[in-house]
Amino acid sequence: MSSPAPASPATPALKRDVTGLLLFVFILGDVLGAGIYALVGTISGEVGGVTWLPLLVALGMALLTAASYAELVTKYPKAGGSAVFAQRAYRSEFVSFMVGFCMLAAGVVSAASLALAFSGDYLATFIDVPPVVGATLLLVLIALVNLRGIKESLRSNIVMTCIELTGLVLVVVLVGVLVAGGSGDVGRAVSFGDDIDPFPAVLGAALLAYYSYVGFETSANLIEEVREPSKVYPKALFFSLLTAGAMYMLVGTAASIAVPSGELAESTGPLLNVIEATGVPVPTWLFSAIALIAVANGALLTMIMASRLTYGMAGEGLLPRALGRVLPGRRTPWVAIVVTTACAIVLTATGGIAVLAETVVILLPIVFISTNLAVLVLRRDKVDHAHFRAWTALPVLAIVSCLVLLTQQSGEVWLRGGIIVTVGVATYFVLRFARRRVSDGNSNRA
Repeated sequence: MSSPAPASPATPALKRDVTGLLLFVFILGDVLGAGIYALVGTISGEVGGVTWLPLLVALGMALLTAASYAELVTKYPKAGGSAVFAQRAYRSEFVSFMVGFCMLAAGVVSAASLALAFSGDYLATFIDVPPVVGATLLLVLIALVNLRGIKESLRSNIVMTCIELTGLVLVVVLVGVLVAGGSGDVGRAVSFGDDIDPFPAVLGAALLAYYSYVGFETSANLIEEVREPSKVYPKALFFSLLTAGAMYMLVGTAASIAVPSGELAESTGPLLNVIEATGVPVPTWLFSAIALIAVANGALLTMIMASRLTYGMAGEGLLPRALGRVLPGRRTPWVAIVVTTACAIVLTATGGIAVLAETVVILLPIVFISTNLAVLVLRRDKVDHAHFRAWTALPVLAIVSCLVLLTQQSGEVWLRGGIIVTVGVATYFVLRFARRRVSDGNSNRA
């Protein structure tokens, strides 16, 4: 098994510029993302007015896997996240590569999808450009911010996350004003729709809502840039998820009170419907701007993750060492940033938003199963520093929840996921063959 490349003057370690606050806002911004702006209507179509309940169940499922990440990230504070954990746990370069590849593929595909979403109807409110052009310009801008430095990237995230939160708080406050004025229907928030069987409806909606919490796992790839990781990481991780969950449930409840579930389910912009239902004259362009910022923030944080994961896998010898090069001054992984950005740009021209987004669905539960299992396997491995330790039952329950998620996917999604996994397998053997040829060539010259 290859060991991480040591830091040297030519390849300095990443700069520890991430404080607890920056990490908290990073995770919160990535979890909130753009999903909540469309999520409420879809969930309402499943359960009627009780939108808060599946959101609560999904939060519990996310916290199970988050506990495993908290233990492994603080135990092995190396960029590379799930790939590093797999390599330590299973002692298999192939397994570690495939876990990292699935995580990396999910991130790059997700960023491409978000970039296309950014350049669609929301951007058209202000300027009309071809979707691929708008997506490319956004990804290039994100790369430039990413290259400048992690502190600058996360400061941008703070501003954009605050704007996202302001939009969501505005929804809750305006619905509160609506209720105070004697309008709205509070009873809808505790009522299932007609002909809805509560248990399967809540489970189905929770599986859907689970993906609104995805994003916390990307923070594992920032750990080499976090100050006092064992102390800071668990607090930032759990507090950000709980904050996002509370906001989700408040927004979901407010939406149900303001607008009947049937109308929410039919809308592609449910929160805009909620604002309109309050009677407060909020300009359409304002919410479009907030949605654009939410989407751009999600793409920024995803590309930060993808570049750091690429850097970490290069350090572990799972990808070419050149991908681990960093800028001498800025100490950012510039080769990884350029390569992942180029891949995302190419993907924007290969499919629509839905096609790209659905390919992510099958990949992350596979990564999560590997990580939760790695917690149990690595319990016998002792380290010489304090770290978070999850209750043993938590990773077991997390594995069960991930298996349930996988059983809910369609055959079409499995096919797309299978194609990506096949590409990963082929990439692994090509890289292995190339390394062997280089090694044989060096031996012959010697």
